Amino acid sequence: MNSKILHKEVQQFIFEKSKTPIDLSKLILSKSPFENISSKELAQQINGRLKAIQKFSTWYAQSNIYYPPNLNLEQTSSEATAFYKSKLVSGEVLIDLTGGFGIDDYFFSKKCKQVIHCEMNEELSTIAKHNFNTLKVSNIKTIPGNGIEILKQQNTVDWIYIDPSRRHDHKGKVFFLEDCLPNVPAHLDLFFSKSNNILIKTSPLLDFQIGIKALRYVKEIHVVAVNNEVKELLWVLVKGYSEDISINTINLRKTKDQEFSFVLNDEKQQSIHLGLPKTYLYEPNTAILKSGGFLSVADSFELEKIHQHSHLYTSDKKIDFPGRCFEIVTVFLYQKKTMSKAGITKANITTRNFPESVTMLRKKFKIKDGGEDYLFFTTNMEQKKIVIHCKRIPT
Repeated sequence: MNSKILHKEVQQFIFEKSKTPIDLSKLILSKSPFENISSKELAQQINGRLKAIQKFSTWYAQSNIYYPPNLNLEQTSSEATAFYKSKLVSGEVLIDLTGGFGIDDYFFSKKCKQVIHCEMNEELSTIAKHNFNTLKVSNIKTIPGNGIEILKQQNTVDWIYIDPSRRHDHKGKVFFLEDCLPNVPAHLDLFFSKSNNILIKTSPLLDFQIGIKALRYVKEIHVVAVNNEVKELLWVLVKGYSEDISINTINLRKTKDQEFSFVLNDEKQQSIHLGLPKTYLYEPNTAILKSGGFLSVADSFELEKIHQHSHLYTSDKKIDFPGRCFEIVTVFLYQKKTMSKAGITKANITTRNFPESVTMLRKKFKIKDGGEDYLFFTTNMEQKKIVIHCKRIPT
């Protein structure tokens, strides 16, 4: 950490350069206007502020914040997801074994009397400590070093928080907790000897059943999306818990957040109710789609599915639904003649349980993207390929 970057004139330079779009690669190749500060270091700080505009506005609004390399910023939680996580914890002491840039711990510090921030990267630990002081947070203790080893030296705590990182990508999109650092399953005995409550953040790539099998005492799984993009899974483990697992989905939005919860075992026992398209069409948000609560959401909102594998729902009632809502204009069979007769040249296209891609359909029928019309190409309960023409209802 280069403390000269915190000098007033350097900070002013960074602030001014981050107000408008800038070619950082060009800046890196140019001569630095400041002694003992490289152009690469300046670019790192400017890039950090540009990231902070959307991801963590509290840091962006504060002067003298020091930003780490881009990789650390990409791996950190957003302010929105960190705030959501903080609502899951409380008590005297929380220890974060993988502290990173410290966004999560900033919000944990508002719910716990003391937070211990462990970070193996000593420079990143120093940066986090500086930023906590700048933000006037006094109840976070930063300790550089291996979080597992630091935990061994601690007394019991109320919560252990872990955000394990993948050690390699050679297995493609298959995600296992055993492939992460730290290896959470291998250290569960240690964790439960130090705390009754564990909160784990993982990638959305982790399959529920694989995660449940690798862990113990899973009480809740939270699927967290931001503006309809799933960002993370949160696993709440409570020592000795053996009841049904609760699945909680949330889509964090600029307007009203969308929440839906169900019991995992209940989903397996739900009966499927199919129906042909009625007055309204409902498409669950991505958090619900990731959760697999396809039958639970239908039962909860008294909806019928268009098809067992389409994950589109219909009703004659207009409801407040956690996803996109549409009023159906017309429904017709998928045929070249009926498509031509519809005369739609511009529309938003979605395919569900359909053999052709959006790109293929646009090219085939010369339909431009956008506008107020929505076309859903899908399969109905009678195994017929259909097109549902809709108008979106604001939610």
